[in-house]
Amino acid sequence: MAETKKTVKTKEESKKSKSKKNVQSGIASIQSTFNNTIITLASEDGEVLGQGSPSRIGFKGAKRCTAYAATKAAVDVAERVIKKYGLREVKVYVKGPGAGRNAAVKGLDSAGLKVTMLTDRTPIPHNGCRARKMPRK
Repeated sequence: MAETKKTVKTKEESKKSKSKKNVQSGIASIQSTFNNTIITLASEDGEVLGQGSPSRIGFKGAKRCTAYAATKAAVDVAERVIKKYGLREVKVYVKGPGAGRNAAVKGLDSAGLKVTMLTDRTPIPHNGCRARKMPRK
């Protein structure tokens, strides 16, 4: 009988070698609702480098929608991305009506990122939703 030999790969062989990217400029998307603020940092071609929100830091419930929580979340995600990828400057796109809009931008700035552009992408209804039908009299 022929014996079959099993080849066992070590951990170094099975892992793919990842080269550490060095990204100088990127995009920061801030989605601010009345209940939460989500910050996403991406490279220029749209590859996500890091995300953060107040709940990741430890804010729960009504404290997530405060400007202070948005600032802390922005600082946290910016420091992680700067440390890992070496990001230096960002274009900021803000979307939504929440309290953490401006605070998140200030947090990115205070973490050491240079804000080169600031754009508001909040959707605005031009005619609004269709009104409900009138009740009979």
